[in-house]
Amino acid sequence: QVQLVESGGGLVQAGDSLRLSCVSSGRAIGYTSMGWFREAPGKEREFVAYAHWMQGRTYYSDSVKGRFTITRDDARSTVYLQMNNLKPEDTAVYYCASHHYGTYSYSSSYDSWGHGTRVTVSS
Repeated sequence: QVQLVESGGGLVQAGDSLRLSCVSSGRAIGYTSMGWFREAPGKEREFVAYAHWMQGRTYYSDSVKGRFTITRDDARSTVYLQMNNLKPEDTAVYYCASHHYGTYSYSSSYDSWGHGTRVTVSS
């Protein structure tokens, strides 16, 4: 069973950048598509970004497109989320997850989740 551990969150100001990391242990991610979700206080978990196991196929939510970039290093079993030009509305706990089956933007399509890393963006 894959175990996912996120890191890289923190408190930043609007306009700053952060890079989140998600390390997989227990199973290599080479043929596993991966996603990032976030959950803001009082809101439901929402899709952020997705990277298909075939390199180069990535998808983003409209709210982060052009600012966030998902990449993967299969040799290190690590997925990254580079977040630029952060906004206060990006404040949330960010989770990475391994895709199992179904629509990539649905959280129910993922079978393993990390515990999350908190990102707080001040105005």
